Amino acid sequence: MLARELPHGLSLGISTLRPWASANFVGARHLFDCAYAVGEAAALRSALQDRLSRTQWALPGHIVADVAVEAGEPGLLRIEMLTVED
Repeated sequence: MLARELPHGLSLGISTLRPWASANFVGARHLFDCAYAVGEAAALRSALQDRLSRTQWALPGHIVADVAVEAGEPGLLRIEMLTVED
């Protein structure tokens, strides 16, 4: 589902999952590394953050509570999604 939202030139790499919980919710942080070959990282990060924040995610039994896109090493962006159980 996430791969469909990525702009041309950005490839989805390895993902990791970290369990997450608060006093009222249980969920997970999903981390996705994405590689890109061309373009300015700041502009790409900003455009991707806007796009993913507007996406209506359909994950049965879960709600996407937060999405963040951060620039990492040159040629890498990291997408972090927080999901909570519905």
